[in-house]
Amino acid sequence: MADHTIDHNTLPPNPEKATLEGRNKFMGFWFFLGGETVLFASLFGTYLGLRGGTVDGPGPSELFHLPFVFLMTMILLTSSLTSVFAIISMKRGNYKGLLAWMTVTVLLGVAFLGLEIYEFVEYVDHGLGFTTSAFGSAFYTLVGTHGAHVAFGIAWITTLIIRYRKSGLTLTNAPKFYTAVLYWHFIDVVWVFIFSIVYLMGIGG
Repeated sequence: MADHTIDHNTLPPNPEKATLEGRNKFMGFWFFLGGETVLFASLFGTYLGLRGGTVDGPGPSELFHLPFVFLMTMILLTSSLTSVFAIISMKRGNYKGLLAWMTVTVLLGVAFLGLEIYEFVEYVDHGLGFTTSAFGSAFYTLVGTHGAHVAFGIAWITTLIIRYRKSGLTLTNAPKFYTAVLYWHFIDVVWVFIFSIVYLMGIGG
């Protein structure tokens, strides 16, 4: 069946779920997020068990700087907000608005990832390598896995923007944009837990 551009006047209330394919993608994606939740729960549990194992290396209170991490958090949470604006534009049939807000989301994600890489470099310079201590291994594994998810999200959304930049809104690409935004919200929620459990608990002792 040919995939036609959705006219604004005939736009379904929820274009991302207007077809059986779209609904199946939406359902399947929740199963995927369930697996991702188990992965991060395991990493959080490992970190909590090992965060006190600093040996002679630096610990959280010596390394973490709350203003810097707070800036990273605000950037990522803002990117979640811009992705919401993208979906609102999609539901209103404003395809240019959808692409524009998704582009802003990508740029904010790149900024966050750049700051995270800078953070890791600073910690290595201060003596915390991956094999320095149990804390170092658990920290880099947890936060690095989240960073890898951010990088994947950036690549995913960028691919959608490039592939569908001239197609207009269709019943095929609407579910793809929607699930990409769901994924982006997921990694934002994971970061909130990282900010609270890793950084706030680390600074507070």
